Amino acid sequence: MNVLVIAPHPDDEILGVGGTIAKHKENGDDVHVCIVTKGMSPMFDEDSVTKVRNEALKAYKFLGVNNTIFLDFPAVTLEESPNHKLIAALLEVIDKVKPEVVFLPHRGDIHLDHKIVFDASMVALRPIREVKVNEIYCYETLSETEWDAPNVTNAFIPNTWVDISNFIDIKKEAMSIFESQVHSFPHPRSIRSLEALSEYRGSNMGIKNAEAFITIRKLL
Repeated sequence: MNVLVIAPHPDDEILGVGGTIAKHKENGDDVHVCIVTKGMSPMFDEDSVTKVRNEALKAYKFLGVNNTIFLDFPAVTLEESPNHKLIAALLEVIDKVKPEVVFLPHRGDIHLDHKIVFDASMVALRPIREVKVNEIYCYETLSETEWDAPNVTNAFIPNTWVDISNFIDIKKEAMSIFESQVHSFPHPRSIRSLEALSEYRGSNMGIKNAEAFITIRKLL
């Protein structure tokens, strides 16, 4: 099985899908990660951008990710890029990977990049082309998903859970590789917060640790 995780920024995919990635790899699946944006000068200095990208590649290697694709659209100012170019780039990724399962950021995240990536991905994933994806899920990203003002259109209301009880330590280790992004508790992007969320999501289903998702589309 080919699995594609589309992330606006490096570490979003670990926070939201890290345990599930590890589980897919144990099951023998191929996992591909597409990072949509890159920090650009003058908002981001080159050394910081290089550092986080190297951390990402190291974390993906640790998880056994088969392929990493960087699209290099501008981070934080993604709305200034022509939407048709982002859709075209995502279509190219989908045609190359031919995924059966795709994970996307939640459209209700506070970060505008996340909303834009979700919308463009859904256009690219319309089941009208040769590559038809069987399953599409949205993941939650600590410090993004929980910080927007909740309403009926943007609340993260999961309906799918993945048991990652045997993979939580792997997820924590992968996130720890992002030294430039990890903070001390109670910051949401801390290892303890990551673990606490997995425990809470696990308790929803009577298990130790889980990652929760919103099922957007699933073909049975």
